[in-house]
Amino acid sequence: MSDAKIRLFVDAHLTPDAAVPLTPDQAHYLFAVMRLTVGAAVLLFNGRDGEWRAEVAHAAKKAGMLVCTAQTRPLQLPPDLWLLFAPIKKARTDFIVEKATELGAARIMPVQTRFTNADRIRHDKLCAHALEAAEQCGGTFVPEVAELAPLEKVLANWPADRRILWADESLVGARASLETAAPGPWAILIGPEGGFSEPERERLRAMPQVLPISLGPRILRADTAAVSALTLWQSTLGDW
Repeated sequence: MSDAKIRLFVDAHLTPDAAVPLTPDQAHYLFAVMRLTVGAAVLLFNGRDGEWRAEVAHAAKKAGMLVCTAQTRPLQLPPDLWLLFAPIKKARTDFIVEKATELGAARIMPVQTRFTNADRIRHDKLCAHALEAAEQCGGTFVPEVAELAPLEKVLANWPADRRILWADESLVGARASLETAAPGPWAILIGPEGGFSEPERERLRAMPQVLPISLGPRILRADTAAVSALTLWQSTLGDW
């Protein structure tokens, strides 16, 4: 059990005795906000080398150096699961990215649909939310957050072997079940607040990879639907 209470994502190789420089923001957080001093322990991960315990070797206002002492956990990759969702209001889009990271999505893909009501997103901010969520939830992997892309273009280039769990609001009230679904590469598709257009629905129905499913007897908000679908998939086909 590590004595470190703080976890940081770093863009550096993590090996025994490796020296890890801090960014100015990280140094400010550790030394000005959290009041750590030389010798204090911190947990580090980079998405490749697992989680490592490190100690503060140098502390300054806008700089610092940590030194790795031991690996505390190996890299734990999430299942091969993507989340596709139509962006909504900023705070709720941030929520979807955070919860998708915590629930074990390997890739997060914002898609532009006919009725998407947020046509601009801050990609860098969403990446930062995924990173912060991984720091807080104890994950050793940070999911990729893709740039916003039209749903039509994404589906046109869809891999033949990747199934899509489509949260279809027209099936509200039907019983949801993945008991007979096969494991393997999957994606979850959550639509916009206004639902999918009829041409989009026809396109999805025509794809052999798509499995339409209900998420219960009530129509869920987009952010609630994302969490519910991820939970359903993880509890049946994932690593829970």
